[in-house]
Amino acid sequence: MMEPIIHRIPQQMVTQPWHVVVVGAGGTGSAFLPSLARLHHAMMALGHPGGIDCTVLDDDTVSETNVGRQGFYPCDVGQYKALLLVNRLNHLMGTNWTALPQRVDSSTRIRADIVVGCVDSRRARHAIVKAAQRGSCRYYLDCGNETDRGQVVLGEFGKARHDRLPHVGDLFPDLLNAKNDRGDDTPSCSMAEALSRQSLVINQAIAVQAFNLLWTLFRTGTLSYSAVFVNLATGRTNPVPIDAAAWGRFGYDAPPAPVKKSRKPRKGATT
Repeated sequence: MMEPIIHRIPQQMVTQPWHVVVVGAGGTGSAFLPSLARLHHAMMALGHPGGIDCTVLDDDTVSETNVGRQGFYPCDVGQYKALLLVNRLNHLMGTNWTALPQRVDSSTRIRADIVVGCVDSRRARHAIVKAAQRGSCRYYLDCGNETDRGQVVLGEFGKARHDRLPHVGDLFPDLLNAKNDRGDDTPSCSMAEALSRQSLVINQAIAVQAFNLLWTLFRTGTLSYSAVFVNLATGRTNPVPIDAAAWGRFGYDAPPAPVKKSRKPRKGATT
């Protein structure tokens, strides 16, 4: 019988600020970032030494169709999303975060404790994984969605171990295959057209699950699940437990746990 896997927060993230890089400041990113600022304040109030140091990357600007669907206002149209959100949070929440109006590409190196992907294409997700591997990241928190459903997956980079949390590319390789992008990412002509493609609620629903995973990791120091599926059409939220058998159902085979060597009794010892 397999021993249960218990995931614990790295000691470095208990004693030092969390370095978080968020890629994407659109629908999910604009919903997630205010929650991340709330987490920063909660961590500081509970005695964490530094809270969260965040950098946001996105080269997109606000369009009229973003207003109402994403975290932007009519006066924001034409401005960079990353700069708007970070400047707003720095002013209102007292953070000292950084915004870079640029996209992740083949030259990008991401160094962070956690890289958060709030992107809506396989090409962008693949670019994030490669940038994190060129740099140095511990966790990858993927926040992806379609029309009215999506997934949040917290995984780790590094060599395969029986207890390493598989990231989204381990569990769902298709989600990193740019060839399978649908090619329907052209800008919408109106908010009504945009809403015909995507639920008004799905970005917030995904952002809440991502926020809760990070809050649980900080507050309890452990996790019992590392991924969540959200389906607004059925009203269901299904977690994926931290369990090799559960991961195996998605086609990911975790390496077996090392066998503990039993100690040989010393000479003369009684049993």
